[in-house]
Amino acid sequence: MGGRDLDRFEKALDYTFSDRALLELALTHVSATNKRLQSYQRLEFLGDRVLGLAVANMLFIAFPQAEEGELSRRLADLVRKETCADVAREWAAARVLKLGEGEAQSGGAQKAAILGDICEAVIGAVFIDGGYDAAATLVERAFGPRMTAARSAARDPKSALQEWAQGLGHAAPAYSLAGQSGPDHAPTFIVAVAVGGYASAKGEGPSKRAAEQAAAEAFMTREKIGAGV
Repeated sequence: MGGRDLDRFEKALDYTFSDRALLELALTHVSATNKRLQSYQRLEFLGDRVLGLAVANMLFIAFPQAEEGELSRRLADLVRKETCADVAREWAAARVLKLGEGEAQSGGAQKAAILGDICEAVIGAVFIDGGYDAAATLVERAFGPRMTAARSAARDPKSALQEWAQGLGHAAPAYSLAGQSGPDHAPTFIVAVAVGGYASAKGEGPSKRAAEQAAAEAFMTREKIGAGV
């Protein structure tokens, strides 16, 4: 990756690294190196925790009347991989992502699972480079607008679908694994959800939980349940 590309990426972040090697590490997928310690995985682990703390603090301050359950739902919606991937796309992370040849040819730069990881890894890198305040500021810029979006106030699809089913006297929605693809480090899960006598719906995601949420959302969209969820 070239210096100018990294300059543009730092501009998108509105953060300049003192140690640019940290940024380069945060953008290196495991497929591009022979050693996992030379990939973004450790930074992703750290960034995930920093993101959770920063978003939890944002929500705690922004919604002083919200109960724990509502805060938890909002938190889950904001820190899920799909949201992180959207943030990475806004940063144009695909342009500076370092992938192995095989992963690059398979479209790895556009995979939500990888982009979500990159978002977390970059947050972790900023945390090490500039401290918690710098990382929290980055999170606030990227996730703050999403915090106040209409969808963040809605129940997550699984909860909403379960309430709908129970309201009609059906048993709780049943989720089953319908398939799995991709390499071990970046799998894609396919989950089917069935409710009462309705046709099942499927969803996919980088984790079983994400796939279940996607399946519930697909079911609700198809049946026109809860517009806006």
